[in-house]
Amino acid sequence: MLRILNAFRNSRDGLLYAARHETAFRQEVVLLVLAVPVAWFLADNVAVFLALTGSIVFLMIVELLNTGIEAVCDGLSRDFMREIKIAKDCGSAAVFLSIFLAGVIWLSVIAEKARDYW
Repeated sequence: MLRILNAFRNSRDGLLYAARHETAFRQEVVLLVLAVPVAWFLADNVAVFLALTGSIVFLMIVELLNTGIEAVCDGLSRDFMREIKIAKDCGSAAVFLSIFLAGVIWLSVIAEKARDYW
């Protein structure tokens, strides 16, 4: 039980760090807060609601992983290293792809909703 409690505390600490120090993560928190009521309005069923909100949560997860990668890289060296550049670029690419995925999901639901009204 203590292990679960410690894992929860570590997770809380990670979320708090990202919320305090990572602008992109703060923007994604605001995006999620705004997205929940919009998704509720757009969704015809629970699966669509979960796809819409889940895509934003997925983006936040990838952002947290990218932050972790950057922290490790910066802790290893502030000097230019090709391997560190690759790690940071791949983390950035992962964030980009998760933004793209969220955008495709949201745009497809919005387009379907608009088509139903016309």
